Amino acid sequence: MPQRSLETGLRKFDLNLLPVFWTLMKTRSVTRTGEALFLSQPATSAALARLRASFKDDLFVRQGRTLEPTPKAEALMEQLGPLMQGVAGALGESIPFDPATDARTFRIGMAEDVAMALMPALPAIREAAPHCRLICRAASYRTIPEMFATREISLFIGHVEELPASSKQRVIRRGGWVVLRDAASPGPVDLDMYCARPHLLVTPRGDLIGIADEILAGLGRERQVVLGLPDYALIPRALLGTDLLCLVSEAVYDALSILDDKCRLAVDPPPFPCPESVTYIAWRGAVDHDPGEMWLRAQLIAALARH
Repeated sequence: MPQRSLETGLRKFDLNLLPVFWTLMKTRSVTRTGEALFLSQPATSAALARLRASFKDDLFVRQGRTLEPTPKAEALMEQLGPLMQGVAGALGESIPFDPATDARTFRIGMAEDVAMALMPALPAIREAAPHCRLICRAASYRTIPEMFATREISLFIGHVEELPASSKQRVIRRGGWVVLRDAASPGPVDLDMYCARPHLLVTPRGDLIGIADEILAGLGRERQVVLGLPDYALIPRALLGTDLLCLVSEAVYDALSILDDKCRLAVDPPPFPCPESVTYIAWRGAVDHDPGEMWLRAQLIAALARH
């Protein structure tokens, strides 16, 4: 934007309205916003009216007892949120987050096995932050950079390879691998049996080559993958009543343990050395010190540590 246009726009807009907008996005309530900013309810309502006039949008629409942001408000929050946080940081302050009262939308990306492991923990997160919304997006190490760049997600949990330079990450789980089979089929599985029996592979991209094929090639061996599935949750049903084998990480096996069919599956160690399976949590650098994002990261890390 040209400098003259920028200056003109700033003169026309009352910057005192930005804390009102920010707090409305958090609380979804005129009353709670006024209390947080020490404003009367009429003054807060008047500020909301001026915000609507400035942006030529309703910004917030009442649904029941809460104010739901419009798409325009969500887009503004994506742009203004990091700026507000940056200003607060420069002033030596932080914009607080109270999970019991704040209302905001969190967007996270995750691999499917992580999503399965997290589902049992979501009710507790929902109870702790009853006014917040959590949007879970399917993501992988291939899609993280673009999804971070477009702000489709603020954090990701799963396998990580390359991240944008500004991103942060930490390891939240390390584990190995197991071979799943129908408990009624022959076992335990050694290398010859592993190569002789048919295999299934979870393959969102539709190919039939996995980590085991690379390892076997190094040993001068090979296997035959006869079934590709799009969903880890389908593994138990696909294995039962067959001689199929499926190599999965311990994290996937733990996630499958919530399914009733687990007791009918047998678990064998891989008959060849496998690299360590590592689960990461990664997040955009812009939200590194955001109190709400910090709270959410702690909840997710604690939930996965229990699995």
